[in-house]
Amino acid sequence: MRQLLVTSALPYANGPIHIGHLVEYLQTDIWVRFQKMAGNRCIYICADDTHGTAITIRANAEGRSEEDLIAEVSELHQKDFAEFGVEFDHYGSTNSEESREACHEIWKALREADMIVEQEIDQLFDTEKGVFLADRFVRGTCPNCGSKDQPGDNCDKCATTYTPADLIDPVSTLSGTTPEIRSARHLFVQIEKLHDFLDEWTQSGTLPSESANYLKNFFLNEPLRDWDISRPGPYFGFEIPDSLGNFWYVWYDAPIGYIGSTKQWCDANGESLDDWWKSDQTEVHHFIGKDIQYFHTLFWPAMLKTAGFSLPTKVHIHGFLTVDGEKMSKSRGTFVEAATYLKHLDPSYLRYYYATRLSSRVEDLDLNPEEFVSKINSDLVGKVVNLASRTAKFIKDNGLSTEYPDDGGLFESFANRGADIAAAYEAGDYSKAMRMIMELADQANPYVENNAPWELRKDESKAEELQNVCTVALNLFRTLAIYLAPVLPDLAAKAGELFGEELTSWDQSQSPLTGKILNPFKHMMQRVDPKAIEAMIEESKELSEAAAPAEAGNWDDSGDALATDPIAEEISIDDFFKTDLRVARIVEAKEVPEARKLVQLTLSLGGDETRNVFAGIKSAYELDELTGRLVVMVANLAPRKMKFGVSEGMIIASGPGGKEIFLLSPDDGAVPGQRVG
Repeated sequence: MRQLLVTSALPYANGPIHIGHLVEYLQTDIWVRFQKMAGNRCIYICADDTHGTAITIRANAEGRSEEDLIAEVSELHQKDFAEFGVEFDHYGSTNSEESREACHEIWKALREADMIVEQEIDQLFDTEKGVFLADRFVRGTCPNCGSKDQPGDNCDKCATTYTPADLIDPVSTLSGTTPEIRSARHLFVQIEKLHDFLDEWTQSGTLPSESANYLKNFFLNEPLRDWDISRPGPYFGFEIPDSLGNFWYVWYDAPIGYIGSTKQWCDANGESLDDWWKSDQTEVHHFIGKDIQYFHTLFWPAMLKTAGFSLPTKVHIHGFLTVDGEKMSKSRGTFVEAATYLKHLDPSYLRYYYATRLSSRVEDLDLNPEEFVSKINSDLVGKVVNLASRTAKFIKDNGLSTEYPDDGGLFESFANRGADIAAAYEAGDYSKAMRMIMELADQANPYVENNAPWELRKDESKAEELQNVCTVALNLFRTLAIYLAPVLPDLAAKAGELFGEELTSWDQSQSPLTGKILNPFKHMMQRVDPKAIEAMIEESKELSEAAAPAEAGNWDDSGDALATDPIAEEISIDDFFKTDLRVARIVEAKEVPEARKLVQLTLSLGGDETRNVFAGIKSAYELDELTGRLVVMVANLAPRKMKFGVSEGMIIASGPGGKEIFLLSPDDGAVPGQRVG
């Protein structure tokens, strides 16, 4: 029996859970449920991430304390998770004494290892709000490529990393004002001292291959950057004991919340924390999104290694959720809160749909409403539940046959697939597991159709044959319910009620059930009504509109973009004409394997004049849709040497980044080389 400690990334206590968050928690819950069914000792630990400036700002705006806010949000989070069948063994908070103690223990180890250094750094300060600004609360112009509306830590266009103080024309997203630069003393962890260890650990098979390859780039050319671990007050968090006035940054104490929350569970259950966090007998499994893999696979193992805690056995990393191929959108109603979903749809639907799309690879997951309806109605209702609903009523008096009938090897083939399905669950390849389960269902349904129990019941002389046919069909259904139990615990519970036994062990799938009187069949699952999805999307739109300025018609003229990125200082017409904007055609678009955001473009300005340009549009465009497209480029920009080659210009685009990047294109009739302006 294995001993497993499993965590999901801690949800931030500043907002509700939405269906994008649920990808991770359902993915984790399915894995944990499988492990428990397989007979392993497994605990699922989580907590709310509760520290940081954003918590203080919201609490102040609502006229209450940070403690009151995070307590209310924790209750709402746990309610949403419970409604979706996510079962934690313990759900805590990073704002706990247990987490504080763990922070102190790890900090002491970092100090003793001489890994902490202090530096005076320039930091942006919002004079209106009276706070130093975290990266996510600053937008401005990239100091490297000049792209506007960039976040405070890295440029979406050219992938350059920097500090908020490096931004040109920075703006505080909290107040819309221009922050001022103030000097503050910060503490840093020198993770470069663990360079060789981290290089080896990240390439050891602990991470998905895609993530290992991504991280390899950090070890190739330059030393690992020191990690800024502190923030000056005022700040909601734990004050650093040997640096009063400074507080541990949220990314220091958030993962330590795993340990603090485990300690709470241990104290409540008479267990030793060392048996779970300092033992070779315990496997530690983290489930996280790809957006936070940098923190979890460099900083976090550096802390654990230094302080003598167990390193993660496996870090399971997933991609983002898109809806109908696009980023979740409040205006389109596809940014759906968990509570809104629950008003309209059965949570089992989402659990199954996500399972059909989740693999062991770091891939984005798309929720297609039409496919959603089809998978639930066809797979679950039409193939699985139908087996029981069409047969259980015919043997409610006589029960299952005393001996399992000859079924031509059907049950044996079902039982034999158990090991393969279990291996897919173990690997996190749920989509493969669901395919195998539905292949079995496709074998079971023809058996029922061919033997037609509804016809057999009309002939009293065939009562034994009827009982045998229903016994086979119901045992096949029972096996499918066991195999689906990690994904659909509610269906497994209803199936268990029908058979008079809980379906809690994977081994139950290996032996048929005989000689048992069944309980009356009760409805198990209904079909998805597409109108319910439409109503959910419409309500999400209404919630978005209620929280946002009114829009004119279907235009997005709210002014949010301008508020985030105010118009720059006035220039003369001569200043403008220093920038030579030209129409160009993309004649080739290539992948840049080492880059997360960049694609390599060959631009034609007409004739033999071409330019090589690197553009940060990888997240928004497929390569095959770029070739042949007309764009606007800055033609007289000085060439810039980059890690991947020389960029000889810049194409013009708008949008906040991610999938919301929009290339500016001239109308039909424009030709390469024409001046724009």
